[in-house]
Amino acid sequence: MLYTKTGDDGTTSLVGGRRVSKNDIRVEAYGTVDELNSQIGVVAALVRENDADTNSLLQSIQQELFVIQTLLATEDYTLRSKLPQLQPESISRLEQTIDRLSATLPKLNSFILPGGSLSGAQCHVARCICRRAERRVVTLIRQSNSSENESVNNTVLQYLNRLSDLLFALARKLTIKETSEIYIKL
Repeated sequence: MLYTKTGDDGTTSLVGGRRVSKNDIRVEAYGTVDELNSQIGVVAALVRENDADTNSLLQSIQQELFVIQTLLATEDYTLRSKLPQLQPESISRLEQTIDRLSATLPKLNSFILPGGSLSGAQCHVARCICRRAERRVVTLIRQSNSSENESVNNTVLQYLNRLSDLLFALARKLTIKETSEIYIKL
């Protein structure tokens, strides 16, 4: 059965079994990463046929986001340490991709409006969700008073920070490829 009815009281289970409120900051954090993962799936579906390299990149990101979701959903440090971890090399890969994308884009001298193409606009939505996920993870870290057993590996926060930058560069690439960017002069 798809439904269990165990969440009818407004609670859900973390990895390890402890039940918490569905508005618990840990649930908010991994739920926002889940939303981000789904939105990246939308972008991947839009570029699938036209850009195999971008699609492959987005699928790798989605797999890493599943790792992040699992880590965020696991409160117990001992259990979390036994799970697959997000590797620092993932951040390096994002940085290299940002550098590669940025080298092909026109210099940015003003703000741009999100939009111009459907895939670019959807990528901007993913970027905004990524920033919200980052804020939720920061809140989780700050609310955790356990210095000995960290609530979240710092690599997760760094990854989300770089990912939002990559999504901005990718949104620009997709928009320019399909139409042109719309700039705002202030």
